[in-house]
Amino acid sequence: MPYLIGVFVTVLLAELGDKTQLAVLLFATRPEASKPAIMVAASGALITATAIAVLIGDRLGQWINPKFLEPLAGVLFIIIGAALLINGLRGAE
Repeated sequence: MPYLIGVFVTVLLAELGDKTQLAVLLFATRPEASKPAIMVAASGALITATAIAVLIGDRLGQWINPKFLEPLAGVLFIIIGAALLINGLRGAE
């Protein structure tokens, strides 16, 4: 159960304010849009994307030791974050 809570909290925090959430927010601003339909469609898309990630992660875990994947993912997050920060700062000039 603690693992399930950890996954939930990690994914929730990662998704807050990301471009997917902003896209859903924009769809929901349309008065004619069905809010339940937006919720179902967005949830279905996230479930599908998560299922794909789980399948790929399962395969990667069979070929590569997860001990190596976790630090690699951390480094990739840092590199992506630094690249976004640098691009953002260049655009602010």
